[in-house]
Amino acid sequence: MMELLASIGCHFRIPLKTMWLWISLVLVLQYSKTVLSDSNYLIGMGSYDITGPAADVNMMGYANTEQIASGIHFRLRARSFIVAEPQGKRVVFVNLDACMASQLVTIKVLERLKARYGNLYTEQNVAISGIHTHAGPGGYLQYVVYIVTSLGFVRQSFDALVDGIEKSIVQAHENLQPGSIFVNKGELLDAGVNRSPSAYLNNPASERSKYKYNVDKEMTLLKFVDDQWGPVGSFNWFATHGTSMSRTNSLISGDNKGAAARFMEDWFEQNSAKSDELGTDEIPRRVSSIISSIHNNHHELLELASSFQSSPGKRATRVSSAARRVRSALRQADKPGFVSAFCQTNCGDVSPNVLGAFCIDTGVPCDFNHSTCGGKNELCYGRGPGYPDEFESTRIIGERQFNKAVDLFNTASEQLKGKVDYRHSYVDFSQLEVTIPKEGGGSEVVKTCPAAMGFAFAAGTTDGPGAFDFKQGDDKGNPFWRLVRNLLKTPDKKQVECHSPKPILLDTGEMKQPYDWAVSCNNIS
Repeated sequence: MMELLASIGCHFRIPLKTMWLWISLVLVLQYSKTVLSDSNYLIGMGSYDITGPAADVNMMGYANTEQIASGIHFRLRARSFIVAEPQGKRVVFVNLDACMASQLVTIKVLERLKARYGNLYTEQNVAISGIHTHAGPGGYLQYVVYIVTSLGFVRQSFDALVDGIEKSIVQAHENLQPGSIFVNKGELLDAGVNRSPSAYLNNPASERSKYKYNVDKEMTLLKFVDDQWGPVGSFNWFATHGTSMSRTNSLISGDNKGAAARFMEDWFEQNSAKSDELGTDEIPRRVSSIISSIHNNHHELLELASSFQSSPGKRATRVSSAARRVRSALRQADKPGFVSAFCQTNCGDVSPNVLGAFCIDTGVPCDFNHSTCGGKNELCYGRGPGYPDEFESTRIIGERQFNKAVDLFNTASEQLKGKVDYRHSYVDFSQLEVTIPKEGGGSEVVKTCPAAMGFAFAAGTTDGPGAFDFKQGDDKGNPFWRLVRNLLKTPDKKQVECHSPKPILLDTGEMKQPYDWAVSCNNIS
């Protein structure tokens, strides 16, 4: 190559500055073949409001008929992430500031996506998840057990979710650009505790010895980096309940995970703004369209060229500073907004009320085995780190997740590779065969049965105690509530034996009036 360039310089007397320009272009073309190949995915993010009705609607999570919304702590959002191979498969993941996803919501969202994009987004490659906040409006699911406390279906809640999810996915689709994904993991020790430690101790010692803690303390984070704009988003999985806000709260809130997402998005935007003020933003070069047909990879060439940074120096004049701010503003108008989601994972008995559970009448710790105070569950409540201020507890647990996520985000270096793929299947949990070990050796095959809620379910948890005289860990039940149960549906002998030793309070898997109380494979469409 150098011989060719020397010949050109000799015979055509090209000025030295022009010759070095051509050298730079040749190097860029060669360099781009390797650098741009690192972008093995198309990535896109979107975010849209899903707050819904903020007054006179029962909240979803605590199953408390008296918890009626009366205002907003902060607004709720749907955050969508799309990852696609340029000529291959793609997946969509949506994280909702809601208690949970809804089959009916998903069906209607998919209908809208089909009208827009054909078969590009279907039930096979679209996953929708909730952060499990207990401070969002309810009434958006289609089964009785989930909407009984909201006294039925609430169209306003439903429409807000469907509209917001659809629009967030559309945003993510329209933002698709070449980019890379990085993964990082780490332990977060002070944002979740086991709210039923006595129940956990019922697990065999051999099982408990497999784990370092009695709850999952690991956070896993994905970092999305756009080729042109740099980092554009992240989401992480971490287990802790959305119950920093209590069952007496009446303000719409994303709880600790919704707060963490806002903290991280604000943190990134503020840091980006500071970088722009210091003049460290990368300003795309403008190239005349006259030469657009010279190279087939013109767009890639421009992206690579815009990544080159000038040598450090001082601002020359006030005019140059003003010009920089103008260019920065124009650049920011095109830059996709940073989207960060804090997703829920195996939260089970993981509580954000990390100080433990105490009796509200005496201030002493609750009964260890049954989470009661003087035999009553209604007086036993968990305490968050900001006790007695639940808003402060929400902020602290959110901030702890946010701080860990920032650390993982800043140190993420393991890049994801490989094909994009997905798996989707329906499993009938009422008809599963499971092989279990027998005492004294050997094994046996047992079969699951339709769903049913036990007496202990009605006792609630230390995050949100139930009512009446129910107790956690109850394996007996009582005659009065059996009579009430039988007015709705009496479980047959087979069902009772299958769920033993758990006494059945509500035989939800077999209750069909006025319509299905719980999901089954017979009513999935």
